[in-house]
Amino acid sequence: MDNHALIESFIEFKDEKNIDRITLMAILEEALKTVLRKKYGSDDHFDIIVNPDKGDLEIYHNRIVVEDGEVEDESAEISLTDARKIEPDFEVGEDVSETVLISDLGRRAVLALRQTLVGKIMEHDNANIYEKFKDMEGEIVSGEVHHIRRGHVIVIDDDQNEMVLTKDQQIPSDFFRKGDTIRAVVNEVNLKGSKPQIMLSRTSPAFLEKLFEQEIPEIFDGLITIKKVVRIPGEKAKVAVESYDDRIDPVGACVGMKGSRIHSIVRELRNENIDVINYTTNEQLMTQRALSPAHISRLEIDEAENHIAVFVKPEEVSRAIGKGGYNVRLASQMLGKEIDIFRDIPSDEDVMLSEFNDEIDEWVIETFKKIGLDTAKSVLEQDIDDLVNRTDLEYETIVDVRRILKNEFDFSDNDDEKDNSTEE
Repeated sequence: MDNHALIESFIEFKDEKNIDRITLMAILEEALKTVLRKKYGSDDHFDIIVNPDKGDLEIYHNRIVVEDGEVEDESAEISLTDARKIEPDFEVGEDVSETVLISDLGRRAVLALRQTLVGKIMEHDNANIYEKFKDMEGEIVSGEVHHIRRGHVIVIDDDQNEMVLTKDQQIPSDFFRKGDTIRAVVNEVNLKGSKPQIMLSRTSPAFLEKLFEQEIPEIFDGLITIKKVVRIPGEKAKVAVESYDDRIDPVGACVGMKGSRIHSIVRELRNENIDVINYTTNEQLMTQRALSPAHISRLEIDEAENHIAVFVKPEEVSRAIGKGGYNVRLASQMLGKEIDIFRDIPSDEDVMLSEFNDEIDEWVIETFKKIGLDTAKSVLEQDIDDLVNRTDLEYETIVDVRRILKNEFDFSDNDDEKDNSTEE
């Protein structure tokens, strides 16, 4: 391979990889310096001139002429006899610049040069891919399922970049086949060695936020702002939106007529239930909206403890807590405060469980409160087996609690016989 052939083949790399002229020169020069260092121990005495536009590559070896037999450093010095082979009128002490051809470096050096060039190109590509996707963190990308493995899915985009969607970043009901098109958000970009690792997510709140931006023109145009997104992937999500234009109803614009706008988002998220709520800085009003569809009777905000006690009518407890506790959990995340749901029952009709803390252990009372049962009657109204399942308390513990509470009331229910049989 001569110098011209090398530069020609490298220009093909330039066109294929879309490498700019300055980068091309830098990569080729560095690759040549690497080969020269391996062959001569140093590249300090070489000049490399690359002109990819003309297809020129020139390498000059610069040395000082010394007397025959006095050469100590072949990289920096040349004997008088060898110098006069280049030009017969050279004298001791003069500088000699000798043209070096690629073929003069030897077969091994040429092979090493090829490998070095390939390595430098890959480094350049990896650096470009890393920077490109690093800037895209939080943005939606799409690609085709290339491989399906036990713990993750490999996705390839249009430029053949490899992206990874791990199992924990998939919606629980996601199911993919090879060739399927996937949309996900770029969650994280890391370097694994010198190779960029692009990690995707379909469970991130950012994915839902970007879907809203894509599907709702008013959000894309900035007329509506998304203030906060919280979600339990595949189950339920809450999105707080705000508009600075009083003429725009942000919730109505996001949902669309008969849910037309939000339907495609719900379908993408595997039928995830999405509540869109109006954002407000009024914490009491925001709490009421965040716990929708439940209707709140009253609430007490404890800023010091970062806690909100919410009181609802007995029939609203299940709505406030939601299936699997999702509603109250998301509302708590939305507000950034711990929320406890309590039945709102007049004190003359019932007694708070906390009044029995001299007879019932505090941790048992707290266990009942976690499932929305904070009064004596609310516990007595429940089926014992149901309480066992919902609290994970021992059967005997629940029977003892009920016995203590019954002493306070003239209360009878369908579990009396079961209680008696247990006592016997």
